[in-house]
Amino acid sequence: MLLALTGWFALCLQLYLGVRIGLEHGVPWSATVMNYFSYFTILTNLLLAIGLTVPLLAPASRWGRFLQQPALRSATLVYITIVAVIYALLLRQLWNPTGLRLLGDTLLHRVIPAAYLVYWLLFVPPARLRWWVALQWLSFPGLYLAYTLLRGALINRYPYPFLNVGKLGYSGVLFNSMMLALVFVAMGTLIIVYDRHLKTLPVRSLRRDS
Repeated sequence: MLLALTGWFALCLQLYLGVRIGLEHGVPWSATVMNYFSYFTILTNLLLAIGLTVPLLAPASRWGRFLQQPALRSATLVYITIVAVIYALLLRQLWNPTGLRLLGDTLLHRVIPAAYLVYWLLFVPPARLRWWVALQWLSFPGLYLAYTLLRGALINRYPYPFLNVGKLGYSGVLFNSMMLALVFVAMGTLIIVYDRHLKTLPVRSLRRDS
């Protein structure tokens, strides 16, 4: 519950600050909202917050049961971990937020990813994931890439420099996307290895003792 509340607070804070600053610079709130939902960070944190909130409010509902599946929560861990890693390595140096913007930035890119990792380790039961699931998990970033390229072609605006077709061309963006796909698969495989061989250790020990 604490993690879900933190996620919603950070998301709402970033949206509020973005709209307020946009209005101060003459940008319509609708344009700011559309741009807000163009970032993988926002969409991933939104997925995380919804995935924690719905099972808390309606655990027996269809969506509540679906969102609390260990496999889906493992996929969310892959996405939020990539958010933290890419931000730390490629994006942090591109801007210098202060005040409340720094608070929101820190929550979305550092605190929530680290807290979700702890949550996954301690409270998400083993999913006994198959190896090919790491490729399935590419569907979310793949859909995001398609949306980003389509949106960029229409308005010539891209949320991240490594996806900027205007500067890199489609060949450069395709290369960067392939590299990122490998990172997603590697992270997914690492989580699957942990899920299959380490998360199940307590279960195996109990079976041997019984």
